[in-house]
Amino acid sequence: MLGSSNIAGNSRALVTSPSVCCPIDRGNSPLVSLDMGNAHKKPHGRGDGGPHAESNSSHHEHRRNRGSSDKYKVPQEKIANGSSKRGSTASVQGDQSGSGKATPVGGNAGETVNLDAPCGALPPPLARLKNEGNLLFKNGQFADALEKYSQAIQGYTDSGIDSPEDLCILYSNRAACYLKDGNSQDCIQDCTRALELQPFSLKPLLRRAMAYESLERYRKAYVDYKTVLQIDVSVQAAHDSVNRITRLLIEQDGPEWREKLPEIPLVPLSAQQHRREEPPSAEVLQARAEKARKAEVRFSALKQEGNDFVKKSQYQDALGKYTECLKLKPEECTIYTNRALCYLKLERFAEAKQDCDAALKLEPTNKKAFYRRAMANKGLKDYLACSSDLQEVLQQDPNVQEAEKELEEVTKLLRQSLATQGETSAFITLKFLTRLHCRSLF
Repeated sequence: MLGSSNIAGNSRALVTSPSVCCPIDRGNSPLVSLDMGNAHKKPHGRGDGGPHAESNSSHHEHRRNRGSSDKYKVPQEKIANGSSKRGSTASVQGDQSGSGKATPVGGNAGETVNLDAPCGALPPPLARLKNEGNLLFKNGQFADALEKYSQAIQGYTDSGIDSPEDLCILYSNRAACYLKDGNSQDCIQDCTRALELQPFSLKPLLRRAMAYESLERYRKAYVDYKTVLQIDVSVQAAHDSVNRITRLLIEQDGPEWREKLPEIPLVPLSAQQHRREEPPSAEVLQARAEKARKAEVRFSALKQEGNDFVKKSQYQDALGKYTECLKLKPEECTIYTNRALCYLKLERFAEAKQDCDAALKLEPTNKKAFYRRAMANKGLKDYLACSSDLQEVLQQDPNVQEAEKELEEVTKLLRQSLATQGETSAFITLKFLTRLHCRSLF
């Protein structure tokens, strides 16, 4: 009984468009929104303070000497969570360029800054300095914004508070000012300090990558961009920069360019923000649909061929067709019951029973699977299991005459088997059969 069945022209190209800058950190959002405005031409950074060397000499002097503070040493000793010394995994070692001259980097000053964002553990005077810096940055007053952030960093150190996240944001924001002014060296220093406080922070990594790229330190820029993409695969500027730098590195280092790269750190899952896969393209979806359609056509053809062989009693040939069907659809219950029939006809009872078991896992009330398993158990001379399966068939449908006849026959066989058993075994068997409400056992 069968069931139904991108290209850079010169290796020393200037950094332009997407690798410009990103908004000031506000401390309350993990998202990166990139400014794609026209680049403003800035003076070359000198790596010693750039355009702000004279006006901001005080905060630079402090940055060189504050490591001696007994209350709080940053960033040499005090690291986020107290986990490590200087040199976190987010700060990549190794550099292939000694150039200290920066290519101008700029961007649109009209970047959104949320001045009402919470400032964590910052005392009100420091929070005010930070918000003033954010507003100045928003208005394109990068030198003045830088001074505010420097004052906040100085105040943080003097206050002895312990809030690595806030200090990380201050360094990252000041790095953005350096980047806007084309001072890539100081931008890199501040980003590295931020990353020592909060490893795998996205914005400091992205800004440092941009600064490295502007200095034509492409290997380190590549590593930082790739790390950014581990954290958030949706940062399109990082994708574009990776493609651009890859071509530059191939021109610069040849086919073995990957071997000259510093090690790319592995970002832990806890630091990843958008671990989503890119949606498949229309071509991929179309190819999948076509593959599925072809598989369905082949499945139907194989099943029909198997059914035809069964009608001709060519069970071995039918068995092969059904086996091919299961390779295409391994959870098709009908194919298991059909193949079980072939195994029964070929007197391969153990295999028939296995296929019926598989069918019942997929469809626990499949009547055909119960009946054919009963026949397999009969062939294996397990009359008790056979009786149980036949009883299940009759409970589902009392009008299945084949099950009635087989139950009568297996009852006789069971009685003969009981005659050869000991009294106790016979009693246990009879008790079990009574519990199943078998009909006309004796």
